[in-house]
Amino acid sequence: MAAKQGKAVAPVDHTEENRFRRFAASPGARARLVCLPHAGGSATFYFPVAKALAPDVEVLAVEYPGRQDRRHEPFLTSIDALRAPDGRPLALFGHSMGAMVPTRPRGGRSGTAYRSRDCSSPGAARRRGCGTRACTPGPDEGVLAELRRLSGTETGLLGDDDVVRMILPAARNDYRAVETYRHVPGKPLATPIVAFTGTEDPMATLDEVADWAGHTAGGFELVPLDGGHFFLTRHQDAILRRLAADLGIVRV
Repeated sequence: MAAKQGKAVAPVDHTEENRFRRFAASPGARARLVCLPHAGGSATFYFPVAKALAPDVEVLAVEYPGRQDRRHEPFLTSIDALRAPDGRPLALFGHSMGAMVPTRPRGGRSGTAYRSRDCSSPGAARRRGCGTRACTPGPDEGVLAELRRLSGTETGLLGDDDVVRMILPAARNDYRAVETYRHVPGKPLATPIVAFTGTEDPMATLDEVADWAGHTAGGFELVPLDGGHFFLTRHQDAILRRLAADLGIVRV
């Protein structure tokens, strides 16, 4: 689902206190999908999702501070709660670190769905004392090795000094935020969780992802798909069809 580097994207509409990016106009949308990127990632990762689901679903992609047009803002220091926007029925799609970002609706309103997860549950991460298996890599070489291992960034780009300088600060900071995250147990969600996960993902076992079942009273489904940490790029069409169906949108 990642937007290809170097290609132009549609004009961006900045909304909701400069945190959300809307890449496709969907004025008549019946539902909203809020997407949260992985560590080191940015909102443009979800550009193809916004284009594919428009105009029936309005996709709002979260832009973390310290990257792209928010590059002059201080990095996030913790995985803090994100306030969900008001309005239409809401679903959340978080990948990797994005799946760990807790989201609270305004005025106590619950979203109608709490969708895709590709990481260990907060409980599983807490039991092994770290948000990721690698935790925070030490020197720059460690960060680069982790990025290559996860295949989250095209390996060729990591040989470009300018690209490396752009990626490293955000990636290192996000790893640190994940490592220091400590889940505080609370009341289970009332909304369902559907957990997509890669069967060969080095970051989370199937059992660790399945642990999300204990965080909702609204129903849980584990959907294993072949692939590693970024399996979702390989299975983009299938995942989009599922999201659309859950949001009441019929896709061919």
